[in-house]
This record gives sequence, C-alpha cells and structure tokens, in this order.
Amino acid sequence: MGNCHTVGPNEALVVSGGCCGSDYKQYVFGGWAWAWWCISDTQRISLEIMTLQPRCEDVETAEGVALTVTGVAQVKIMTEKELLAVACEQFLGKNVQDIKNVVLQTLEGHLRSILGTLTVEQIYQDRDQFAKLVREVAAPDVGRMGIEILSFTIKDVYDKVDYLSSLGKTQTAVVQRDADIGVAEAERDAGIREAECKKEMLDVKFMADTKIADSKRAFELQKSAFSEEVNIKTAEAQLAYELQGAREQQKIRQEEIEIEVVQRKKQIAVETQEILRTDKELIATVRRPAEAEAHRIQQIAEGEKVKQVLLAQAEAEKIRKIGEAEAAVIEAMGKAEAERMKLKAEAYQKYGDAAKMALVLEALPQIAAKISAPLAKVDEIVVLSGDNSKVTSEVNRLLAELPASVHALTGVDLSKIPLIRNATGAQV
Repeated sequence: MGNCHTVGPNEALVVSGGCCGSDYKQYVFGGWAWAWWCISDTQRISLEIMTLQPRCEDVETAEGVALTVTGVAQVKIMTEKELLAVACEQFLGKNVQDIKNVVLQTLEGHLRSILGTLTVEQIYQDRDQFAKLVREVAAPDVGRMGIEILSFTIKDVYDKVDYLSSLGKTQTAVVQRDADIGVAEAERDAGIREAECKKEMLDVKFMADTKIADSKRAFELQKSAFSEEVNIKTAEAQLAYELQGAREQQKIRQEEIEIEVVQRKKQIAVETQEILRTDKELIATVRRPAEAEAHRIQQIAEGEKVKQVLLAQAEAEKIRKIGEAEAAVIEAMGKAEAERMKLKAEAYQKYGDAAKMALVLEALPQIAAKISAPLAKVDEIVVLSGDNSKVTSEVNRLLAELPASVHALTGVDLSKIPLIRNATGAQV
C-alpha cells in the first residue's frame, strides 16, 4: 500500500523508487503523487524566489582602482522538467540557505571577473549595462544548476580612496559649467524666442483684431441691411394690413349704410303710413270739429270786429273832439306866451346890457346853488394857513376868478358891463 502526497505551487515533490528496483523519478509541483510504502521515497524542494546580495570588496578595475560593489539578485529554481531534475540532483536535501550560498558565490565570482575588465566610469555611469552584462555572463552557469536569474541590479558602488568623489567633483564642475552655459544660452534663446513670440503674438493679435473689426463691420452692415429689409417688409405688411383693414371697414360701413338705408326706407314707409293714419285720425277727430269751431269763432269774431270798429270810431271821434279843444287851448296859450316873450324881448332890447345883467344876476343864485350842492353835505371847511393876509389873498383870488367863471357859464363878460347903482347909491 502507499500514500497520496499533495504539494502546493511554491514547492516541488520528487517521488523516487518503486517495484522491482525501478529508478523512475516523478517531479510534481502544484498537484499530487502516489508513493508506495517502504519502496518509494518522497522529498520536497522549494520553488520560491530567493533574494541574494552579492558583495565584492576592493576589487581592482581595468584602471587599477579598487572598488566595492554591492548588488541585489532575485533567483529561483526553474520548473521545466529537465532543469528541475538538474536542480534536484544538485540541491535536493539541502536547505534554502545552502542553495543561496552556492548561487551567491557563483554570482560574486562572475561579478569580480567583470569588474576587472571595465573602467570606473563604465561601472559608475552605466550601471544598467553593467548589471545586464553580469546577468548575461552568470546566467549560463547558474542555469546549469537549474537556477534562473530573474533580476540583477547594482545597489551601490564606492571606493576608499575618494576616486569616485573626485570624479564626481570634476564631473559636477563640468556639469555645472555646462549647466550655467546652458542656462545662459537658454535664457538668451528664451529671450529671443520670447521676443519673437511677442512679435508673433502682436502680429496675430493685430490680424485677429483686424479680422474681428472686419467681421464686426460686415456683421453691422449685414445687420443694417437685414434690419432695413425687415423694416421695409414690416412697413409693407403694416400698410397692407391697414389697407386691408380700411377695405374691410369700408365694406362693413357700406353694408351698414345699406342696412341703414333699408331700415330708413322701412321707417319712412312706416312713418308715411303713420302720417296717413294720423292725418285721417286728425281729420276725423280734430279737423272736422276744428273747422266747425273755427267757423263758429269766425262768426263770433266778425261780430266782435264790427262791434270794435264801431266802438273805435266813436272813441276816435271823441278823441278828435278833445284834441281839437286842447289844440285850441294850447294855441291860445302859445299865442299869449309868444306875445309875452315878444314883449320881454322888446324890453330886453330896450334896456340892452342892463337887461342881460339882470338875467345873469337872477341866474347866479341858481348856479351857485347847483355848484354848492355837494358842499351842503360838508360840516366844516378849514383853511390851513397861519397867515391872515394869505387867507385874504386867497379870497381875493377866488373873487377875481368869478367873472371868468360866469363868462364861461353864461357867455356874459361882467368886466365889460358898467356898474349899476341901486336906489341907495351903492354899486352893484
């Protein structure tokens, strides 16, 4: 009998031995295998990645400079059946550390041999190429052990005589110089390029502004043309609308007039019929009675007229008689007044200016009464003057103006009429 053995993908199972002295070997990883008791042997080997750190101290390069180089390598046992069989032949039964030591020594040996063929600059400046070279040289040897180099990189390179630092200073100075020159040239080129870019930008901006202005002008012109066309069309549409509206209004008005004419004709016909009816009604109810009443009134009026005529003739005869009598009285009074005036005129003519003076003197009281009528309502008249002689002069002045006033009122000049003495001998 036997057992069933399983193994994960990170390790390989080797089953050897069998019946009748068989030398068959079975290699299984990530699976299972059957092993017989007592006659089969089972062993395991790890397939995990192993990390190695090869280190070569004070190894002289092609120029004789002693360098210390450290690296990092990732290796593992290959899973191809032939290569896995080779690895099992060499490392089966050993632990992982023993396998690492074998591979590490192999890598360090190749690393030392390659360091002796390269210069410091080649090693220091191109580490990837150096690591690639080590991997390519060491791969066939470790491959014959069933080991695969997954990666190999140079971790560090240094020396004890400050060669690398001196080389770095020189290189740093050269690089710094080149950097300064490059910066200056770059700044110069940048300034030139900036000026060129600014010029190009200004040119482009000018062209863009010009195009924008042209486009804007064209847009405004097109917009004005569109607006003008729209306004024209709008005005035409508005005029057409108003004209059509006027036509419709005219039609409506014409229809209304026709309707009004028809209504008026009907109304006239109705009114005509109403007039005829009213006329007939008036004839029947008013005219005939009115004619009869008018005839009666006419007869009464004619009788009254005759009466009034007779009365008027009598009254006229009466008035005529009274008028003749009054005329005779007036004529007699007129003749008497005329005779009196004639005699008075003859007397005035006889006495001449004395008669005129008598008339004036008779009229003066009446004139004075008329003139002084407003003063009758005055209670008191005060003459404002502190000098008695001035009051006298004022009175004299008023008296001196009296003949002129009489002449203006009556036409009689008192200054030309001789003084009249009365019976007492005083001047009047």
